[in-house]
Amino acid sequence: MAGFAHAQAYKGKGDKKFQVAANLQSGGTGIHASADFGLGENISIGLTSTYLLAADDQIIIKNQLPEVDEPDFIDKFDAKVRFNANLGNVIGLPETMDLYPGLNLGLRNFGTHIGFRYFFTDGFGLFTEAGVPITKYGGKSYGTEKYNNQFAVNIGASFNF
Repeated sequence: MAGFAHAQAYKGKGDKKFQVAANLQSGGTGIHASADFGLGENISIGLTSTYLLAADDQIIIKNQLPEVDEPDFIDKFDAKVRFNANLGNVIGLPETMDLYPGLNLGLRNFGTHIGFRYFFTDGFGLFTEAGVPITKYGGKSYGTEKYNNQFAVNIGASFNF
């Protein structure tokens, strides 16, 4: 049990996390990677990247006729910068847990996310995040433009480094 006593999900200024996860969204699944860096007691910033390994073709209507929209590399890739408010200690969670809502600015949209981390040891934990766009660049998205531009869930491992 000694390993659990010192595990911390967020340590404040100087904290560094790396996450790798499965990305799940409508019509596609992929891999998600992110890194977060603690700036203060409850604030962190980070970078994320997602690439869909499997993405369905989409049917769109052009000139009143159905057309197949096949995803290209750019349809399957996304990168974002993000801001997190690490609230675990604020809401009284044990040190091994952190809840972090935040905002992100990416290649496709400006959005929000909420995540939860649980650390088993000082270096290893599990996490899950859910994200949704607040505003999409260019308004509505159609066909493969929806990939990485819709509600998505990430489930995976988190590491301190």
